[in-house]
Amino acid sequence: MRAGLAAILLLAACQSEEAPVVDVFRPDYQGVETGLLEGDLVRFRVAMTGARDGQDVIDYAECAAAQYALIRGFGFARQVRTNVAEEGGIWRADAVYTVSPAVPRGLRTIDAEVTVENCVSLGIPTV
Repeated sequence: MRAGLAAILLLAACQSEEAPVVDVFRPDYQGVETGLLEGDLVRFRVAMTGARDGQDVIDYAECAAAQYALIRGFGFARQVRTNVAEEGGIWRADAVYTVSPAVPRGLRTIDAEVTVENCVSLGIPTV
């Protein structure tokens, strides 16, 4: 009986702890560092605070990649990889994209013009 009661109390304690919820999204975009790696490979390092989760910083990197593609006269980009980390409330993404004039092969392709328009409408800086 005691073991059963202890298990119920332990389960109740686990259920009462909830992750904090961000009610208001107030991002602070802290800049983009861009570097040409080789050929059509470009690296983007972005940082922000106020992110709800890692997807917010991934979106920021994608907006930077889309604008970069347009600036260089390309219409498309493809995500190669993105690493995300959070430390002390600062979210960082280290992303690599290819840029190209035509739709590249792969699943994670973006139309740069459409993406930049979407970023502007969402208030995400592109450069």
